[in-house]
Amino acid sequence: MKKDFLYSDRAPAAVGKYPHARKVGNLLFLSGVGPRKLNSTTIPGVELDEQGNIKSYDIATQCRAVFDNVKYIVEDCGSSWGNVVDVTVFLTNMKDDFKIYNQIYAEYFGENQPCRTTVEINCLPTPIAIELKVIATIEEQQSLLI
Repeated sequence: MKKDFLYSDRAPAAVGKYPHARKVGNLLFLSGVGPRKLNSTTIPGVELDEQGNIKSYDIATQCRAVFDNVKYIVEDCGSSWGNVVDVTVFLTNMKDDFKIYNQIYAEYFGENQPCRTTVEINCLPTPIAIELKVIATIEEQQSLLI
């Protein structure tokens, strides 16, 4: 089975030794995607104190940044937003953030409605409030014989 390691030129670099995505057959498996922007160490919508702890954050800003990063990765790795079939969402504050997250999710996934699981966790590896794990399909290009 062929396994391809794939990267996006528009998404931020991984915070560890892993690719943005891997292609296995006609499936694209994304690594966890957060809200950081390309070539930046700051996190959209997050204010940190002097020790690097979260002082305040805007979940709406983080959600939009995460969805944009996922879109960049799926597109740059040969798929599309409409081909996303499964989303696992990790939130650090379900009680306060789920309603806003759910509204923004509906904006982005209005047409395409992938399967979804939302899980609350106590923290993520960087000071972020949301991370997505995504699976998408890749439509193989058919060559035309003339």
